[in-house]
Amino acid sequence: MDAFTPQQTTELMSRIGCKKAHMRLDKLFINSCMTGPLLGFGCAVMTSTEAAPWYQENAPGLIRTVSASFFPIGLVMIVLSGSDLFTSNIMFMTVAFLNRRITIPDLLKNWVISFLGNLAGMLFFIAVVTGYGGVFETPAYRTATFNFATMKMLTPQWHQIMLRAIGANWLVCFAVFISISSREIVSKIVAIWFPTLTFVALGLDHVIANMYFIPSAIFYGHPDIGVGLYVWKSLIPTAIGNIIGGGLFVAAAYWYLYLTGEGAIDIDFNLGGLDTAMEAGGPMGRGQSGQSNGDVIEGKDPEGSSEQTIQLPHSGGRMTSGLSKELSADKFGARKESQGKDQV
Repeated sequence: MDAFTPQQTTELMSRIGCKKAHMRLDKLFINSCMTGPLLGFGCAVMTSTEAAPWYQENAPGLIRTVSASFFPIGLVMIVLSGSDLFTSNIMFMTVAFLNRRITIPDLLKNWVISFLGNLAGMLFFIAVVTGYGGVFETPAYRTATFNFATMKMLTPQWHQIMLRAIGANWLVCFAVFISISSREIVSKIVAIWFPTLTFVALGLDHVIANMYFIPSAIFYGHPDIGVGLYVWKSLIPTAIGNIIGGGLFVAAAYWYLYLTGEGAIDIDFNLGGLDTAMEAGGPMGRGQSGQSNGDVIEGKDPEGSSEQTIQLPHSGGRMTSGLSKELSADKFGARKESQGKDQV
């Protein structure tokens, strides 16, 4: 299987958290602002799909699952573009802190800036694109927007919202975790899609997604929801629950399982070497000459003589990718060592 192991993935999360902790503040804020609209597109498609009165009346579970299947569009764009999502940063920064690569001020700085940036970007998206842009001007869309906000905030109690938020970011961070373990784009998309679909289909609460659903209802004039109630009964409990879900049930759990008491974690960033190809595809009818440590595989021509060989190019040569340069063990091992001396 051509993927990073859970231990290697947890180590990569620690290195990513360290890298994010040393990002310039202006870049962190702008990158976080860009995240809001990307997730907003997924939220908007979900709202559009929910605007189906007959299904809401007769098959609410079905229409919820169908709409949930479109929501992961936003998270896919966020992960593949390297944008800063507050809820996934909870996981990255917690692992990096527990692995002694960053400090508590580094963690809190990243959380606060990414949270505010996500909020600013989402409010911009609501006002400019779906608000004044008139995307949801028709009565059916407004009704769906009001009903969704009511279901998210007015119907459940405060503690229920917080508990639902734990499950939401548990699944979101797990989706990001297994996407990091994937080595190529299609696998990353599939890894993100199904855990994200699950949390949406279950009606769990994600603080950044709710930055679209609730303010959209306020924008269109929901009679029972205002800014103060939104902050108290949605923003605060979902943020607390998301921190617990991503920080405790994913970051702390996998840090304890895979990084405590372990030495240096070796990570190979090369893709598709001979050993991986043989494991995944079985016998290929090609002869192997020694160990695969060069730039070619030697294979036999099935239509030629047994003595004739051909040179097959492959991607298992000794190449250094951009990702390996960014997340190399030398770079982050030095940071971890220096951070540990500072804390002592």
